[in-house]
Amino acid sequence: MANYQVLILFSIAAIAAGASNTHIFGGRCSRRDPNVDACLLRSFNSLIEYLKGGAPELGIEEAEPIVIDELSIALGGGPDGYRASFNDIHATGASNMTITNVRSDLETHQFQLTLFGPHISARARYRSSGVLLLVRASGGGDYWGEYDGVKAKVYFRGEPYERNGRTYLRLVQLKLDFSVKDIQMGVENLHNSNAVLQAALNLFINTNAQELLKEMKPELKRDLAEKMSRFLERILQQIPYDDWIVD
Repeated sequence: MANYQVLILFSIAAIAAGASNTHIFGGRCSRRDPNVDACLLRSFNSLIEYLKGGAPELGIEEAEPIVIDELSIALGGGPDGYRASFNDIHATGASNMTITNVRSDLETHQFQLTLFGPHISARARYRSSGVLLLVRASGGGDYWGEYDGVKAKVYFRGEPYERNGRTYLRLVQLKLDFSVKDIQMGVENLHNSNAVLQAALNLFINTNAQELLKEMKPELKRDLAEKMSRFLERILQQIPYDDWIVD
């Protein structure tokens, strides 16, 4: 969940670097530079630092918290299969993300960035139904998650077009993926429940944290790709590519 904030912050950095205010993102990069990827790495990280408090001139609000409407998981089939939904998710910590690697192909306008964040936290409203560890696990409450060692990769490709004598990029394709090294999470303040159920839920959640994240990933990646694509398209319409990459 918290990875949503990581990837949104990255996409801002990756595209908004073309803004004319070069002091914001550390300067333009030359396509003739054999170390252009190192230049882009410095520029993107400079922009991330600038965006932590928001950038009204770019239409960007303060980076934290990021709010995600809903995620859900389903384990097992049939009427007793376990189902859980997480609503009103608030994630913090992505402003401490850094881009650790950039790979670009400026001839085909393809970019891949790798990011790392030491720690991200998430809080949400939680509801579940079905049977878990032989215990009827229907109810709701509060969810918390602590994610350490967050890695993310985002790939995107654009195509150039001319408008008012300037070159812009149109987003053609976007893909993303992420992983988390260590996860601690649980539920509390369960409604219509008892200490036995809460203990069973937390035992299951922490024992199977990586598997639960794996169950969330398909839905999360689809949602992120759709939201990020719309966001990048808006940014690309405003920022000329020839202000981002020169020569």
